[in-house]
Amino acid sequence: MRKALVLAGSRGIGKGIADSLSELNLDVITTSSKDLDTSKSIDVEKFISNNKSTDIIVLNSGGPKSQKFNDISKEDCEKYHNQLFYSFFKMLQEIKINDNGYIFLISSYNVKEPDGKLLLSNAYRVAFISVLKCLSKEFAKRNITTINIAPGPIDTDRIRGLVSDIKSLEDRLPLGRLGKVEEIGNFVKSIIHNDIKYLTGVTINFDGGKSNFLF
Repeated sequence: MRKALVLAGSRGIGKGIADSLSELNLDVITTSSKDLDTSKSIDVEKFISNNKSTDIIVLNSGGPKSQKFNDISKEDCEKYHNQLFYSFFKMLQEIKINDNGYIFLISSYNVKEPDGKLLLSNAYRVAFISVLKCLSKEFAKRNITTINIAPGPIDTDRIRGLVSDIKSLEDRLPLGRLGKVEEIGNFVKSIIHNDIKYLTGVTINFDGGKSNFLF
């Protein structure tokens, strides 16, 4: 049976993906913030030691709270560097992704339209996307697909913590609603179930048409 690792798979987008993958013939292993805090090296090292290889990995993590530039501390920078960049970097160095596998990164649509209140999230997510893009060509030699999913406003606890007036936000969205975690989960499931391999090294903007950028 093929193995899938879904980080932060106990809630939000991670859970939506884990639930969808459980419908396939996969051994789905999820983590929560209690057993894997990607900002803590000891948690990351333990996770790697327990998972030497996998067929599918979903690199997913919560992000920083909304902050003004002058309020960001050295401790904030170090924490989110580890949480959103170095932990994923180390996992791809030390966890073997089996041939014909899949790597999914869950980032944010703000990597293309930066939010001034989410500076650390923008910076570290963009940095890791650059790493993944470079690695995608090497992974492709072993038929391993790499896809960065950049969600927009998805109905999760995180967005409800960042946005005080959800109804007002929904009124400004092209579809008139927040996205559903199940929609992202079913997208990931369809890629794997249908063995789609030629779509690799790309960023998929999952924002319901909110963004205005062309590429």
